[in-house]
Amino acid sequence: MFTRQISIAAPIFLLIFLIQEAVVSQFRLPGGGFSILLIFALTWAVLSQPEVAAVIGFASGILMDLSQSSPGPMGHWTLVLILAGYGVAFLGYGDDNIRSNPINIVLITTLGVVASQFVFLILGFLLGQELGNMGHIAFLLAGSAFWTAIVSPLVLKILAFVHANVFGTRSLI
Repeated sequence: MFTRQISIAAPIFLLIFLIQEAVVSQFRLPGGGFSILLIFALTWAVLSQPEVAAVIGFASGILMDLSQSSPGPMGHWTLVLILAGYGVAFLGYGDDNIRSNPINIVLITTLGVVASQFVFLILGFLLGQELGNMGHIAFLLAGSAFWTAIVSPLVLKILAFVHANVFGTRSLI
């Protein structure tokens, strides 16, 4: 049954990746913009069990590593998203109050996006990448949090519907 769910979810994530690369990456938004694939993956992780979220983080991380705009080495985003996916799923696992409240899902997703980008920066620094100005980094993290908080509620209802149909669960959102 798990293989069927992954085989249904894989084309969905590939479609989101194509939308990210073809459309969203072309937006020039103040504050750095957002990553629809990162938002999608972490929201999917909040709605899932921790083990499923780690697999989704792995798949999304590989897709983000394949992105042309990814500055890090191959596997960098994969490691970050495995940890982030498992972490946000663990926060909401077993507590239906978090999963049934859209504000909590948006808050956890926004914090997860900012935390995963921060961990990406720290791991990049440990791998020898240039970080740049701390003020610029803080501005980009704040802009990413802002745009994630704006975009997440817009896609949450659709994503919860797709997640419920893929995993055969009833969503309370």
